Amino acid sequence: MFKFLAQEYVNQYSFLNLFNFITFRVGASILTSLFFSLIFGQFIINKLSKIQPNGQPIRNDGPQTHIIKKAGTPTMGGVLIILSVFSSSVLWSDLYNSFVWIGLLALISFGFIGLIDDYNKIKSNSSNGLKAVTRIILQIFFSLIISLVILKMQDDQIDTTISFPFFKNLIINFGYFYLLISLFILVGSANAVNLTDGLDGLAIVPVMIVAMTFAFIAYVSGNVVFAEYLLINYIPGTGELSVLCGALVGSALGFLWFNAPPAKVFMGDTGSLALGATLGSIALMVKHEIVLAIAGGLFVLETLSVVIQVVSFKLTGKRVFRMAPLHHHYEKKGWSEPTIVIRFWIITFVLALLSLATLKIR
Repeated sequence: MFKFLAQEYVNQYSFLNLFNFITFRVGASILTSLFFSLIFGQFIINKLSKIQPNGQPIRNDGPQTHIIKKAGTPTMGGVLIILSVFSSSVLWSDLYNSFVWIGLLALISFGFIGLIDDYNKIKSNSSNGLKAVTRIILQIFFSLIISLVILKMQDDQIDTTISFPFFKNLIINFGYFYLLISLFILVGSANAVNLTDGLDGLAIVPVMIVAMTFAFIAYVSGNVVFAEYLLINYIPGTGELSVLCGALVGSALGFLWFNAPPAKVFMGDTGSLALGATLGSIALMVKHEIVLAIAGGLFVLETLSVVIQVVSFKLTGKRVFRMAPLHHHYEKKGWSEPTIVIRFWIITFVLALLSLATLKIR
């Protein structure tokens, strides 16, 4: 919105030219979403508490400390995240940029699925929300729409290709199979963040770190000089996605203010599915699909721990981990919650640096 106003009146007020710079708008987007969360956070939490007298239902098979310490905490905090990201993005991004709207579509559509899931859990007062089949069908449906729109917008020479990090010319064109890959990335990313969201602050900081990583990648991908220098695909218009990533970072910081131990609110599926899908859609739009798996390696590890646990138990009747996802395994081993959370943050930070290194090591 502000960029549009700047273009309209820059001839009369030269200082408005500042709003044309992406870097300035990224910073403004971070601050806007942060302050939105801080200003309206407590109000939204109070409203959520009124409609959730018992708070988020806690799994009976989970760690006993969760039943004692986390009972009564409201969920659906993802509503705060979605509102702050959307408001900030609309204010500071180029509203004529289709990439931004695709990212927001992913945010809202998957947030809607998560909202229904959370509501069903609260209504039934159990940890069972939507049926797994219904949930997956809805995710695939929205992922298909998002993927087809992205493919239509991309250049024909790169739309179905994937570049492999650390290799200069290793680019594979998957043709029609790329649609299946994009569906897997969107659905997988959304559910991976959802599985990671099990401890106070555990998921939101890694999301913030990955968003910061892709803010940089989006910026250089949308700049022809930087893209040629780094030997990555130049995709006109993707620079605006850094503004969306900035909104994600700011909203994550604001949400962490209330989600820091002991959490006043949980993001729930409303937030985790929305954030995961948004990161997945950004990775698809900037053509850095594999880099998402590196930067978001923590989410991958958490998901793999669940897959390994289920497969092992069905085939052998034995469990590899004391409990899955992975963070619960370390809880069962006696690690304190803050220890697990901070160490997982450190892992994500290292992986983010590694993912950025792939831009130059080619």
